[in-house]
Amino acid sequence: MGTLKQTLRTRGGGAKRRLSAQVSKLGPGAGSEVAELRARVAVLEDEVQECRQLNLRLAELTDVVGELLLPVAQRDDARVAEVLEKYAQGI
Repeated sequence: MGTLKQTLRTRGGGAKRRLSAQVSKLGPGAGSEVAELRARVAVLEDEVQECRQLNLRLAELTDVVGELLLPVAQRDDARVAEVLEKYAQGI
């Protein structure tokens, strides 16, 4: 029995050959369809990243609002200033 590295190379090479055979059976237009799908996945990944950034920004804004809505007697002015400064830096 070979090493793990050899086993992975052998099985990976076999999988690559089988996949190539399947793609070639799909016809000449399959390559362009795969390219279109790759491009669409890239766009979707960018959109997901943008949503993540917006969600982080919303969470920061929610923290600021939560800090400012505390009753005046309980408000820590230093903390409020810190939160507002942190939020302003992100803008």
